[in-house]
Amino acid sequence: MTLLVLGLILFLGTHSFRMARKSRSNLVERIGEGPYKGLYSLLALAGIVLISIGYGQYRANGYIPVWDPPVWTRHLSLLLVLIAFICIVAAYLPGHIKYRLKHPMLAGVKIWAFAHLIANGDLGSILLFGAVLAWAVVARISVKRRDVAAQHGGTAAPAGWRNDILAVVIGTAVYLAFAFWLHPLLIGVSVLPTRA
Repeated sequence: MTLLVLGLILFLGTHSFRMARKSRSNLVERIGEGPYKGLYSLLALAGIVLISIGYGQYRANGYIPVWDPPVWTRHLSLLLVLIAFICIVAAYLPGHIKYRLKHPMLAGVKIWAFAHLIANGDLGSILLFGAVLAWAVVARISVKRRDVAAQHGGTAAPAGWRNDILAVVIGTAVYLAFAFWLHPLLIGVSVLPTRA
């Protein structure tokens, strides 16, 4: 649990520092853009590694149940994670989805974290996914304030649906890859019911 908490502090701390625009600008001015990006990437990567190791050790040795989620939350979670994947892909394919959500990456992270929160009732999962959800909510509020401050008459809606269709197709393909192969391989947990 200690490694998990340290990883969360490192990973979410580096991502939260980006919201402190003045402090970030001062640091970039002092050490330069390249070294800042290198340090940022190194700390974020260290955070991910610590989260992965800490969460894996916790699940293997110190699993602490808090509540027992009903089965329907797992089914709802599967649907929500699909939507999250589509949102995340839409962040890179500007279209109607991105136009409506404004910041689909943060929307996807919030949906993903919420989906995992409702399907997992143990302390480590509540800590991990609750922290990510809380960070994403704060990040969205910060971005919204920045958007209002920098508003310049709005953005026109996209003309076609090509990128939205691509976001749905690619998001669904990546979701299926995770559901069938990558989640069990990387996380060690099968998300789909197994046949007896």
